[in-house]
Amino acid sequence: MKKRGSFVISLDYEIHWGVFDALSLDTYGENLKNVNLVIDRLLSLCDKYQVKITFATVGMLFAGSKSTLEKYNPIEIPSYDNQKLNPFKLMSNVGVDEQNDRLHFAKSTLQKIKQNGLHEIGTHTYSHYNCLASGQTLAQFKADIIAAKEIVKPMDINVESIVFPKNQVNDDYLKVCYDNGIKSYRGTEKSAIYNTKSSPLKKKLVPLIRLGRLMDGYFNLTGHNTYNVEKLNADAAIVNLPSSRFLRPYHSKLSFLEPLKVTRITKSMKHAAKNNELFHLWWHPHNFGANMDENFKNLEQIFKAFTHLKESHNFESKTMTELTLDILNK
Repeated sequence: MKKRGSFVISLDYEIHWGVFDALSLDTYGENLKNVNLVIDRLLSLCDKYQVKITFATVGMLFAGSKSTLEKYNPIEIPSYDNQKLNPFKLMSNVGVDEQNDRLHFAKSTLQKIKQNGLHEIGTHTYSHYNCLASGQTLAQFKADIIAAKEIVKPMDINVESIVFPKNQVNDDYLKVCYDNGIKSYRGTEKSAIYNTKSSPLKKKLVPLIRLGRLMDGYFNLTGHNTYNVEKLNADAAIVNLPSSRFLRPYHSKLSFLEPLKVTRITKSMKHAAKNNELFHLWWHPHNFGANMDENFKNLEQIFKAFTHLKESHNFESKTMTELTLDILNK
């Protein structure tokens, strides 16, 4: 079969579990409360353009109630030095069920995604686990992954891909994923500004790194970040499908740069299509929770570009696991 380029989208689906340690409900509540609307609209747009998505989902969202959540919570929870990262401290504030708490439960939305049939549901760990945080252990991560695999079983889902929270890829933890049936993960871009591993020097450069990432979203500072995935994973047990680009949400103060942001993405998609490589786009559903119309306008432009490349270069939309199986079966 002739080799083709691949368009992969992975979404970090987490709602409040993913931002509780960094953003307040007072300032970010609108984004989180609108996630269900975002996903409904997203499923409709994907149907229109036949674009597949891997929903990398925090395991806790699968619980329909607090009692179910307590049933699946791992016995070994992460012993972070910084307890601000500990999501299990939120349990006293979690509502009784999904009907009463849409920020911590999403079982009905996940059923909708599954029933759609076009998409994949992967894992974003059970508890939005910080794999590079100090204090937590390999055994605790293993317990988290086992819980993530268990809580999806009543929905007849087999998790085969992972996106690490905050893109914190810990190489020592990849074997745990592999041993638990996970075949692929989303790695980071090659450039040093996307390396999530911490160091004393890096902590001093955080403002500069953030500026570099922001600028790279609009101007080509780090290249196209597309990948020959067969070559990249020639000797790998677990397949790395690295990120190409984070789809930054619309910001009114940067609205004049929106065309540059979309063009930055579509040019890299074209490069991937022409060179039979992977272009891997990602964001969080809550990123679209504000300025929804503007964000979906940008996304539809990207989907239209994909349709054109599908017709001109046989560019294919794939889930993470579909592309992984293609690689493993070659």
